[in-house]
Amino acid sequence: MRKKSIGKKFEAIHRSRVLAVQFLCSLDIYPAQEFDSSLENFFNLEEIAQNDAPEIKRRSRDLILKVLKNKNELDSVILRVVTGWTPDRMVSVDRTILRLMLFEGFFEKTLPVRAAITEAVKLANDFGTENSARFINGVMYKIEKFFEENNESEKSENEKINAAGSEK
Repeated sequence: MRKKSIGKKFEAIHRSRVLAVQFLCSLDIYPAQEFDSSLENFFNLEEIAQNDAPEIKRRSRDLILKVLKNKNELDSVILRVVTGWTPDRMVSVDRTILRLMLFEGFFEKTLPVRAAITEAVKLANDFGTENSARFINGVMYKIEKFFEENNESEKSENEKINAAGSEK
């Protein structure tokens, strides 16, 4: 019984990401739309989310708001790791998936890094172009290396500070 409930929980979380990707893409393509009413309409559309549980919609709304709030910082990381591409040159769905999974896996850390990469590739397979999954996998790998390197330099910097403090 426990396995079924865990599976249902992961399905619900995945579904909330799917909805977040869909709405964020729509907002990306049509940025002039009024946010609150567009989101409400989106969640009530029969062919999209009308039958989804309230907790799925709530989680999706939360992800959407967090990604939008952190969009500049997310794009800054993407710019640092991707050569020859700026976020505005990427396919909208690829950019959206990268932002979402970068946020969950590296900013908020609500998802293990490897799970974030796997989920990003799964979403790319479901919604992206023929090359999206490979592109996103490569970018997510570079993002992982970027954060590993930054964590190493932070540790090294903290060690220097601690060593200088203990010498006094």
